[in-house]
Amino acid sequence: MKREQALAIVKEHLTEHRYVHTIGVMETAVKLAEKNGVNPEKAELAAIFHDYAKFRPKEEMKKIIVEQKMDPALLEFHSELWHAPVGAYLVEKEAGIHDQEVLQAIKYHTSGKPGMSMLEKIIYLADYIEPNRAFPGVQEVRELTKVDFHQGFIKSVENTMNFLIQNNRPVFPLTFQMYNSIVMKMEDE
Repeated sequence: MKREQALAIVKEHLTEHRYVHTIGVMETAVKLAEKNGVNPEKAELAAIFHDYAKFRPKEEMKKIIVEQKMDPALLEFHSELWHAPVGAYLVEKEAGIHDQEVLQAIKYHTSGKPGMSMLEKIIYLADYIEPNRAFPGVQEVRELTKVDFHQGFIKSVENTMNFLIQNNRPVFPLTFQMYNSIVMKMEDE
């Protein structure tokens, strides 16, 4: 699917603000992919569709999670997590994208998971550092990513964990497992 076609499909499902964010994620993901030896077309497609289900009604997302036998733990956590796995499902069903690498990158762009592929990490990180984002710590992660992709990725995960904990928010099990796998890998090095 060409960029223009993908953007036209996505634009119908997003607010103007979220569409601008999506363009930022797309441009950031393509740059990160090119710099890190990952297929830029796959990064572009995953980035364009990463928030496809962001504004779907919660009841629709809940129904899909149940009917498609997705991780039932999702329903115990904030609905903000739902749009990623539901989005991957809907992108395949509605937009006809069947590339599992692209779909997995969409599925895990909010929660992360242990053992993420480079494409999955790129979408996760591009979503975090795209130029329209403005929150404490984002500029540090942008600068770190320019020097060392993996250090930027690790810092983004660390910042996310710290944010959740400092705000007394529960940490989704996959996010916690991702953090632990990163820390344990660093200890082994």
